[in-house]
Amino acid sequence: MPRTLLVAPTYNERDNIAEFIRSVRSEAPLFDILVVDDNSPDGTGLIADEIAASDSHVRVMHRPSKSGLGTAYLQAFERGLAEGYDRFFEMDADGSHDAQYLQSFVRVLDRGADVVIGSRNIPGGSVQGWGAGRHILSKGGSLYSRAILGIGVRDLTSGYKAFSRRAIEAIDLRSVKSTGYAFQIELTYRALLKKMRVVEIPIVFCDRRLGTSKMDRRIFVEAVAMVWKMRVDALLGRI
Repeated sequence: MPRTLLVAPTYNERDNIAEFIRSVRSEAPLFDILVVDDNSPDGTGLIADEIAASDSHVRVMHRPSKSGLGTAYLQAFERGLAEGYDRFFEMDADGSHDAQYLQSFVRVLDRGADVVIGSRNIPGGSVQGWGAGRHILSKGGSLYSRAILGIGVRDLTSGYKAFSRRAIEAIDLRSVKSTGYAFQIELTYRALLKKMRVVEIPIVFCDRRLGTSKMDRRIFVEAVAMVWKMRVDALLGRI
């Protein structure tokens, strides 16, 4: 089996981290898990350390402060490339991404996909537990980005993804500029520009039951501006 690294950024997820790791280890026992903790005040990193001490498939990367979702993934992917991993997964640790879908991702990668997106916006995909505002924000963000970038991916803001090593290398991690909400859009857009094969599979996204969402207005505003920058950069041949 290709060596697989699943990356899970965390900040104040002490109520979710143990169950998250348990579910991933159950559904994908050969995956290695890298928890990237941004010095969570609630002790999430310490809990992850305790689990890692007794499970060789679990490791923890500690960062000194809250530095953004995008930089967490970029640092973890760079580390994974250096360590020789063949496949890279993104997954939220708050329980919203169900580990039961992991083997579906694997099967699609096995069939030749370079990027697999867990999509809420294709037939069979859905969201449970959101209010009208969150639905509008998510679907509107994807629709807006699709229109500006001129691409057909239905769920550009999904954070449940898998990449082949070829895709990660083609994306050129060191040139990625987005750090927040736009990060997911930029990775997919860069992969498409590099002619990677991107496939969406349906998932049911369940809103977190414990803890609080990290989404805020500043992150959304950044995404609106970054989508235009991506488009201009692509037109000018800078991506």
